[in-house]
Amino acid sequence: MVKLGCFGGQCGGGEFSSSTGRGRSHMGNIKYGFNLVKGKADHPMEDYHVAKFVQIEEHELGLFAIYDGHLGHEVPSYLQKHLLAKILKEEEFWVDPRQAITKGYEKIDQAILANSSNLGRGGSTAVTAILINGQRLWVANVGDSRAVLSRGGQAIQMTIDHEPNTERSSIEDRGGFVSNLPGDVARVNGQLAVSRAFGDKSLKSHLRSDPDILDMLIDVNCDVLILASDGLWKVMSNQEAVDIARGFKDPQKAAKQLTVEALNRNSKDDISCVVVRFR
Repeated sequence: MVKLGCFGGQCGGGEFSSSTGRGRSHMGNIKYGFNLVKGKADHPMEDYHVAKFVQIEEHELGLFAIYDGHLGHEVPSYLQKHLLAKILKEEEFWVDPRQAITKGYEKIDQAILANSSNLGRGGSTAVTAILINGQRLWVANVGDSRAVLSRGGQAIQMTIDHEPNTERSSIEDRGGFVSNLPGDVARVNGQLAVSRAFGDKSLKSHLRSDPDILDMLIDVNCDVLILASDGLWKVMSNQEAVDIARGFKDPQKAAKQLTVEALNRNSKDDISCVVVRFR
C-alpha cells in the first residue's frame, strides 16, 4: 500500500494532498484500488474511505466505503472506524443482510448524536458496499456519495442521491424547509445540501439517516464497481466514470485517473474514489 501525504482523510498541507493504495481478495481474483485527493476548499480533508477484504469463519467479505464529511472530519472518521463493523456484528447479518445494514446505520447515527460533544456539530454522507464471498453485493447509502456498477460495460447506479429538492416533502413534514437561492444548490434550512446524513445534530429533526439499500448478484458480466464522493459525480456522468475505470486493469490506476479527470474538470471538492475490479 502506497501512502502519499495522508491516510484515511487526515492530510497535511498542500492543495492536492492524496492517499492511495491497492489490495486484492485472499483468493486473488478480485482487486481494488483507491485514491483520495483534498479539494481546493480552505479546510482539512473531510473524506474518509474503507477498502479491504476480511475473513470471517468460512466467508470472505469485501468491505468498501466512502464517507464525505461536512463541518469537520470527526463524523466521517468515526464512520470509518465503526459503521461496517457494527453492521457485521448484527446477529441477523448472515440471514438478513438488509435488516443488519438498516440497524447498523441507525445505531451508528444514534451513537454519533449521543457523542456530539466530542464529535462536533458536523455530519457525513456514506456509501457502503459489502461483497459476500465474491458473489452477492450489498450497497447502501445516505446522502450523495454514490456507487456505480459496470455490467457489460453499461453503468448502473446502485445508490440514490438524497438531495433536498427530491425529498422536500419529507423535510417539510418534519418542520424544515428547502431553500433554492440563485447561484446555489438546494439546501435544508438554507444550510445542508443533502437530505439524509449522519450527525448534523442541529438539523437532525428535519433530516433522515435511514439508507437506501440494493443488492445484486455479481455474475460474469459485472466487471467494475466505483464508489466515490460527490467531488467526482459533480463533474462526471456515471457512464463516463465507468468508461475511464474499465480502461485500466489496475484498479488503483483507475481510481487515480478518475480523480485526475475530476480535477481537470475543475472539481473544487474533496474527491475520493474506490474502484473494485471483479475480473
